[in-house]
Amino acid sequence: MNELRRAETPAASRAEPAADRSPGVEFCYVGEAGGVEAELAQRAGIPFRAIATGQVRGQPLPVALKSLWRIGRGIAQCDAILAAFRPDVALLTGGYVAAPVAWAAWRRRVPILIYLPDVTPGAAIRWTSRLATAVAVSFEEVTRYFGDKAIVTGYPVRQELFTTERNAARAALGLTDDLPVLLVMGGSRGARSINRALQRSLSALLPHCQIMHISGTLDWPEVADRAAAITPAELAARYHPYPYLHEMPLALAAADLVVARAGAATLAEFPAVGLPAILVPYPYSGQHQDANAAYLADRGAAIVVKDDELDEQLAPTVLALLAAPERMAAMSRATRALARPDAAAAIARVLYQLASGRR
Repeated sequence: MNELRRAETPAASRAEPAADRSPGVEFCYVGEAGGVEAELAQRAGIPFRAIATGQVRGQPLPVALKSLWRIGRGIAQCDAILAAFRPDVALLTGGYVAAPVAWAAWRRRVPILIYLPDVTPGAAIRWTSRLATAVAVSFEEVTRYFGDKAIVTGYPVRQELFTTERNAARAALGLTDDLPVLLVMGGSRGARSINRALQRSLSALLPHCQIMHISGTLDWPEVADRAAAITPAELAARYHPYPYLHEMPLALAAADLVVARAGAATLAEFPAVGLPAILVPYPYSGQHQDANAAYLADRGAAIVVKDDELDEQLAPTVLALLAAPERMAAMSRATRALARPDAAAAIARVLYQLASGRR
């Protein structure tokens, strides 16, 4: 996410942030064309501007050269966006889409706050942090990468995660109260190894739990066909597949256990609801997910399963945890202890300080 903020009046830029979006503050969301960001920004009522960008690291030379050309084009697009919007501050959250925004903002002397959600910074964050005024991090352990620029804020999540009641969430999603709920997901585009391991494990798992499965859009046809073939009807009714689910606070609140990748969101969303996890780090993510998974596992909040062992380990690991309620309760307490309900407010305060020249 890359968000630009402009205060409509000097008084607004000096004010401390309110609990919700403050009157007198305008937002502009800058992201990659064709991604899920545009839809999310629209749902939040934030204007979205698409830019060209591309990934360079780890790509074949022809792809990297094309990405560099797209990044150059993206910088020009960002420069035009900043000239028209005239932001007081820019908030960047990393990834290759952030590079053009960071460069354009730095050239125009717009204060930059980078937010790093992961336990370790990637190449894009390391580079753009040189242009940043400050870097907000989720954990004290991460400050060593950024020196005096680092500010520990915690990881911001939607407030509904702290307030949604489990029984109400289950009722809203058509789940019952007589069986535990397993949530399986792999991110907005899905995770093929998780999807297929779950499909092979459905016959072993459905007699013991209800399953919410967020497959992502790429594998949805295959998942829908498998769902239609489940028998008997009693077991089929326990399987709830979705290609994508906007009501994620409901799903997280309703679940007793989650199987997921170890993206940055797991470090805050699961703690917010006290949700024990079986984490399957994506093996091609530059080890960022390995570090995220280890952070939760070392604190008793998760179990880590390697991607290439998931077929064999998924059903036995899930069933062993569901059969050990005391262990599940201990994992839930360990997870909840990591929550930072004030993280969003902390980041908002830093943005206001930067916008008003007080940091």
